[in-house]
Amino acid sequence: MDRSGEVPAVKSALREYFEAIVVAVVLAAFIITFVAQSYVVLGSSMEPTLTDGQRLLVDKLTYRFRPPRRGEIIVFNYPADPTRKFIKRVVGVPGDTVLIAGHRLILNGRPVAEPYVKDTMYGTFGPVTVPEGHVFVLGDNRNHSDDSRYPDVGPVPYGLIVGLARITYWPPGRMGLVRVAETLAAMP
Repeated sequence: MDRSGEVPAVKSALREYFEAIVVAVVLAAFIITFVAQSYVVLGSSMEPTLTDGQRLLVDKLTYRFRPPRRGEIIVFNYPADPTRKFIKRVVGVPGDTVLIAGHRLILNGRPVAEPYVKDTMYGTFGPVTVPEGHVFVLGDNRNHSDDSRYPDVGPVPYGLIVGLARITYWPPGRMGLVRVAETLAAMP
């Protein structure tokens, strides 16, 4: 029985598998680095919008072409420890004046209606003007959020932003698009 034809066929099949795996790894690395990445929400700072353990896809491409906008939810590297990632809502962009008083967010002298915020917000902050190349972020669960009000976070530089939260995919019952806060997006 002649088996001379089987050895090259096996080598050819192994080579094809190896090449397919290499291409898949390179493609996955490209997508994770430049296009999109999975992220797991840790903690309660974005409740009720996003909950602990919820999984979402973060768009890493959009902010290569435009800056973040008010109302968007972003993932960024925590300034005090860039190996950790935080997720918060952008409430102020460069030049905005942010004030928290009377249980309300006041942006550029105007109170903002925020139906997505979990509870009545306590405490006061500001006013502070958001510097160029930075955004001011707050969690939707304001009373339980380490955000731009605190010195360990402060206004977040564009360079620390990982991307824009776009889609939630886990748990299946909460699958959908991550919504932009229209009341903030519409502010002049």
